[in-house]
This record gives sequence, C-alpha cells and structure tokens, in this order.
Amino acid sequence: MTYEELIAAMTPEMHESLKTAVELGKWPDGRRLSEEQRAICLRAVIHYDQKKPEHERVGFIDRTKSDGSQHGEDPLAPQPLKILTDN
Repeated sequence: MTYEELIAAMTPEMHESLKTAVELGKWPDGRRLSEEQRAICLRAVIHYDQKKPEHERVGFIDRTKSDGSQHGEDPLAPQPLKILTDN
C-alpha cells in the first residue's frame, strides 16, 4: 500500500486519533511516540486535511468579523515592493 492509498483509506476516526497522538505525544494506550512517529503522524494529519474545506482544517483561523469583513490583512496576500533610495 502506498502512502497516498493509506491516506485515502483513512477514516475520520483514524484522523482524530492521529491528531490526538501528535498533540499529546503518545498513543491512546499511553506509549510515547518517537520523533519519527510524530513526524509521520503529523504529515498524515496535514495530508488528510487537504481533502477538507479550508475552514475545517487543523490550524484554520477564522478572520471574518460579524459584518463579513476581515480582521487584519491576509498574511498570504501579495505585498507591494517598496524601493527606498537615498537622494
């Protein structure tokens, strides 16, 4: 089974279990995750989340105010480049 097939076969319950394991640093039975296991689980959680709508993903921050406008600037929006010269 390839990594992509494994992610495709992952259930929401498995996703939640992996997410909890990454958060706590241990498996549901209490055994600690190694750094390698934690990295693999985190990668799987992120990859699985890519199939979800953006507002349901881990780490999503809703910047919408009650009037529909946005709080602050979009950190991913392109920023104009300003060139300063000494004259």
